[in-house]
Amino acid sequence: MRAFVLLVAFLIGFASPARAADDVAAVQGVIRSQVEAFGRDDAAAAYSYAAPAIRDLFPQADIFMDMVRRSYAPVYRHRSFEFGEARVSNGIIAQRVHIIDTDGVPWEALYTLELEPDGSVKISGCVLLKAGQAV
Repeated sequence: MRAFVLLVAFLIGFASPARAADDVAAVQGVIRSQVEAFGRDDAAAAYSYAAPAIRDLFPQADIFMDMVRRSYAPVYRHRSFEFGEARVSNGIIAQRVHIIDTDGVPWEALYTLELEPDGSVKISGCVLLKAGQAV
């Protein structure tokens, strides 16, 4: 629920723009690496980019991967995947991604990521909407 509230704030512009290009590049690198792992059907690698709260919901990599296949098909397999705007608010990073699925349908993925105590960045949520669909 917290991730959803943050995404709504992101959409209506309450979050401040991401300040450092390095932060945005790191966030995009994490998302890109997970998507590449999906493309290889590498459940362990894809799961390694999930934040602890996601790992609590899906306690094994294969369970996580099955959920992604069923609920996030455009993220799992797509024709194109392009990064949009990134924003930061209270240590949570929101990244918009424009996706064209395998059938040519446009989607918007709104990722949230968090900085972990070890300094790594992990994906804490993703809301997937058909392009033009309201939240």
